[in-house]
Amino acid sequence: MRRLGELEAEIMDRLWAWQRPATVREIVDDINRERRVAYTTVMTVADILHRKGWLRREKAGRAWLYEPVRSREEYTAGLMRDALGDSQDRPAALLRFVEVISEEDVDALDAALRAARGDQQPPPHPHHHPRPGDGGGV
Repeated sequence: MRRLGELEAEIMDRLWAWQRPATVREIVDDINRERRVAYTTVMTVADILHRKGWLRREKAGRAWLYEPVRSREEYTAGLMRDALGDSQDRPAALLRFVEVISEEDVDALDAALRAARGDQQPPPHPHHHPRPGDGGGV
């Protein structure tokens, strides 16, 4: 999965946050609060995102209403999967990842793994996750 370009990401961020279909005019007006961007530029990029399968669109009068096909979480998961796929040693890459993420993200990862396995049991020590090299003490 290719990372979204800067304007592509700005468009998708707004649509993901709004959680509703929007016109190019609405997107342009919102972006223009921070920086100037031409209507035709946003229209072109929205059309490209539609052709790439990121957005669906429906005619509303003379304008198109755009909405995301995939969630922000699906996009993020795809980037993570691709980054992991680039590694020659996936277990080592995963270990390095876990070593550098926050305790909050470790808890979220642990919960996600348990949910994926259908295991509803909480971890034995919910507030401490020993990391390699820390002695594993509580």
